[in-house]
Amino acid sequence: MTVPTHPVLSCAAPHIAQLNPYLPGKPISELERELGLHGIIKLASNENPLGPGLCARAAYIEAGSELGRYPDGGGFELRQAIAKHHGIDAGMITLGNGSNDVLDLIARSFLYPGQEAVAAQYTFAVYPIATQAVGAALRVAPARDFGHDLDAMLALVTEQTRVVWIANPNNPTGTWLTATALRDFIKQLPPSCVCVVDEAYAEYVSEPHYPNCIKWLAEFPNLIVTRTFAKVHGLAALRIGYGVSHPEVAELLNRVRQPFNVNAPAQAAAIGALCDTEHVERSIAHNDAEMLHVTTQLRRLGLEFIPSVGNFVTVNLGQPAAPVDHALLHAGIICRPIANYGLPNHLRITLGLRGENDRLLDALATVLRR
Repeated sequence: MTVPTHPVLSCAAPHIAQLNPYLPGKPISELERELGLHGIIKLASNENPLGPGLCARAAYIEAGSELGRYPDGGGFELRQAIAKHHGIDAGMITLGNGSNDVLDLIARSFLYPGQEAVAAQYTFAVYPIATQAVGAALRVAPARDFGHDLDAMLALVTEQTRVVWIANPNNPTGTWLTATALRDFIKQLPPSCVCVVDEAYAEYVSEPHYPNCIKWLAEFPNLIVTRTFAKVHGLAALRIGYGVSHPEVAELLNRVRQPFNVNAPAQAAAIGALCDTEHVERSIAHNDAEMLHVTTQLRRLGLEFIPSVGNFVTVNLGQPAAPVDHALLHAGIICRPIANYGLPNHLRITLGLRGENDRLLDALATVLRR
C-alpha cells in the first residue's frame, strides 16, 4: 500500500485509503493523445455498437430544450414506463446514475463495518469496491468454470452476511446461471441477507433456462434486481440504470439516493428506448450474428474462449495478455485486459460492428504470429 504523503490523506478512513479504484476501458481520446493515432476502434467497454435507437435519440434532443431546469427528482414518468414494461408497481423501482449507482445504494443501505458480503471470483469489480467503501468485508467464493459456484458461495454465508452479489450474465466472463440453480440458491439464504442479481446483459440472453428474476420479487422479499440502459439500449454515455425490489426495500434505497441523481435527458432517452422494441431486436440480432462470427474466427486462430451470453467474449491468449494488448493499442484497437480480475492471460473483447470485429481479428492474428 502507498504511504500517504499529503497530511489530510492520513486522516482518511482506512477502508477508503486501501481501496483499489475501478479501472475503466481506455477512452479513444486518450489513445489518440498517447500515440497520435486516428481511426481507433474501441472494443473494451461492452457498449452497443449500434448506439441508441431513433426514439431515444429524438427524446434526448427534445429534452435538450429544458437544460436550465432540474430533472424530476423522483423520475415519475420513467418509473411509470419501467413499471409498464415489466408489469410491476412503480413503487418497486429505484433509479440510478447507471446501475452501478444502485449497487452503491444497496451497499450503503445494508453494509457497514462488522458486516459481510459474498461474491464470486472473476466477477464485476464494482462489488468489492462498493463493499469495501462502506467498511464491510467481502468473502469471495472460488469460481466454477469461470462462473458462480453457488454451493461455494452459500458455504460462505454467515450471520454477518447482509448482501450476496450475483451477476447474471457474469461480467467479465459471460457465464450464466439457470433459473433452477439460482432459485434454489436464493431459497436457502436467510431472510436477513439481501440477494442482488445484476442483470445488466439480460436482454442479450436467449437461453431457455435463463431467469428473469424480476418475476421472482413477490416470492423473495430479500431480492433486488438491477438493470441498465447502457447495454442493449445503447445509452452508456447517459449513465442510467435502475433497481427493482420490494416496495419497502425500494423506499429504503430511495432514502440514500442523491437528489436529481438521474439527469433529465437521460430520463427522456430511457423512456424513448423502452418504446423502441425494434431497435432492441435489431441490437440482439446483430449481437447474435457477431458472436457466431467472432467465436468461429477465434477457433480458427486456435484460441480458447469462455462461452458467453453477453455482448462480449473473453479469450484465453495462452500467454500474458498485456503485451498483446499493447500491440493492439498500437494498431488502434482498444480491448480489455483483465489481469485485475485475476485472469492475466485473458482479453475481453466487446462485439462491435462487422468491420471492427474483422479488423480486431486480423490484428490479433498478426500479433500472435510474431
